[in-house]
Amino acid sequence: MDYISTRDSSRTPARFSDILLGGLAPDGGLYLPATYPQLDDATLTKWRDVLTKEGYAALAAEVISLFVDDIPLDDIKEITARAYTYPKFSSEDIVPVTELENNIFLGHLSEGPTAAFKDMAMQLLGELFEYELRRRDETINILGATSGDTGSSAEYAMRGREGIRVFMLTPKGRMTPFQQAQMFGLDDPNIFNIALDGVFDDCQDVVKAVSADADFKRDNRIGAVNSINWARLMAQVVYYVSSWIRTTSSNDEKVSFSVPTGNFGDICAGHIARQMGLPIDRLIVATNENDVLDEFFRTGDYRVRSSEDTFETSSPSMDISRASNFERFIFDLLGRDAARVNDLFGTQVREGGFSLADDPNFAKASDEYGFASGRSSHSNRVETIADINKRLGVLIDPHTADGVHVARMWRDEVSTPIIVLETALPVKFAETIEEAIGDAPEIPERFKTIMDAPFKVTDLPNDVDAVKSFIVESIATTEVK
Repeated sequence: MDYISTRDSSRTPARFSDILLGGLAPDGGLYLPATYPQLDDATLTKWRDVLTKEGYAALAAEVISLFVDDIPLDDIKEITARAYTYPKFSSEDIVPVTELENNIFLGHLSEGPTAAFKDMAMQLLGELFEYELRRRDETINILGATSGDTGSSAEYAMRGREGIRVFMLTPKGRMTPFQQAQMFGLDDPNIFNIALDGVFDDCQDVVKAVSADADFKRDNRIGAVNSINWARLMAQVVYYVSSWIRTTSSNDEKVSFSVPTGNFGDICAGHIARQMGLPIDRLIVATNENDVLDEFFRTGDYRVRSSEDTFETSSPSMDISRASNFERFIFDLLGRDAARVNDLFGTQVREGGFSLADDPNFAKASDEYGFASGRSSHSNRVETIADINKRLGVLIDPHTADGVHVARMWRDEVSTPIIVLETALPVKFAETIEEAIGDAPEIPERFKTIMDAPFKVTDLPNDVDAVKSFIVESIATTEVK
């Protein structure tokens, strides 16, 4: 399996183990498989049997082995067996699926150690990184950005691991108190939290700028765990497969997915699963008030917004106006035309965005690739949380509520079950939950003392050089095993 950059017209091949540690391609593009592996009926039947008899970790090994041929299969099986275990995940199913109402289901992705869907990929990445670093006798300094959940999931997956430091950028004052406590309360010597004076997009831009500095990246062994890292998406493909299996009884049945998204990573994994041949009907993009992606799928205009024009909402992990993974989909949409993608994302996005409204390829987004979209507001999500809790006795977080609201918008338009992918447990967003139902969400036992730990975080200006200096100083003064 070879990988290519979305901006490389020469299609220079790379191996999985190399892009695992590197993240962003040297040309600023994102890696994708040179070709997507294709599923047949026999494979789908086998995977049904594997999930039923052996469980999620065994299924993960099956799926991942299609994308990774430079790690022995037996090692992959051991890696996935360590990544997806009970009670580290609070359900033995790892990703249960339950029916919510009238053809709408919930895919429970928040059973992991930080109660967020990001655990599904991060627990695997932690194992993969440690495995590859040991194999190479190397160390790595992971640089990432988070709008809320990526940071804690990454830090919990990497804390105490051999040969790894983590530098995580957060938008200062933009996360909920619970999210901040999960990250800033960690005192592991290999974890470094940075509160940047800006919004998530600023944090993401700093990560990209540092990663684009080839000399700095090489000299300081910089790697990535954000969804620019292909391995994140690869891991997420697995739960699309498992959720399809748990919702259907035959390979002829299709499902749709409604996915709350700001950075386009979660639903991009669904796009990849669909391109592989998983029986997916619609991929429904659910946004909040920062509706850049909804606007594109409705109009063909990709209009990025400035930090000042990015709304602070009650589903804060989606307060994003420049979706990094969107480049991967546009690469496929435009027939893998790397030169054009380089112009769109290397130049035009910096100037405010681009339009494909008059491009004949735009119709493929819906007709060929199955995308649909919708937008949710604060009142929509509060009403959805309250309604579901009152009628069904189910409590969901604000981001998942965005997904349910948009799934309801499309329910009459699709004939298949719609699986809403849950993003986090309600405890992370107590203020909005209390507004919706009149009571704060119950704190799971494993998080009872999380708000008590002192914070360990460094405030920095929105400046690439300041972040670089902090990284260099921290590497010089801390050792990793």
